[in-house]
Amino acid sequence: MSQPQPVDLELKKAFMELQVKMVDTSKKIRNLDAQLDVLKRLLQFSELAENEMKKLPNDTKTYESVGRMFLLKDLEEIKSNLKDRQSKLKKNSSDLENSKEYLEKNLKDSENNLREMVQQRRELTDSKSKPLFWCLKGIKKATS
Repeated sequence: MSQPQPVDLELKKAFMELQVKMVDTSKKIRNLDAQLDVLKRLLQFSELAENEMKKLPNDTKTYESVGRMFLLKDLEEIKSNLKDRQSKLKKNSSDLENSKEYLEKNLKDSENNLREMVQQRRELTDSKSKPLFWCLKGIKKATS
């Protein structure tokens, strides 16, 4: 009958810390994905609005939304505001992509560390049990 393996408290603590870090990183990645989706929709909306404004004649009266009111503005000014907004959205999107890549790399490293830790634990327990196993195997052969 085999005896239960004693729990390595240091390994258990490290395992729990890595697991918490992985869960936290996964949540952050999902949050970044949601933010990226919102930015992409805003960018798409902005581009559609710009394309529609290109079709308008220059003397068209245009209004820009400011809170709950609309202000009469020059068409060119609204177009430049849209361009500025698009560039900000693209910059924010690229920043979020970089953050996501960093977090994914961090998550992958954490997973690898966890696998490595489990593998080291297995190797450690295997190396401790092998001499006993080979010793018992040798005793069986000697008694046969």
